[in-house]
Amino acid sequence: MMCSLITTAKMNDVDPQAWLADILARIASHPVNRIDELMPWNWAERSAKLAT
Repeated sequence: MMCSLITTAKMNDVDPQAWLADILARIASHPVNRIDELMPWNWAERSAKLAT
């Protein structure tokens, strides 16, 4: 499963270590009905917006 998560992050041009660290820190308090926001392709968009 970890290999799949890391590969998915890489395929979406997301640093797997940064993504996993952020997701693991946030997942417990994140609403289950918005879990799609934590996927690498959505996470990359969110982190880009926060960086600007």
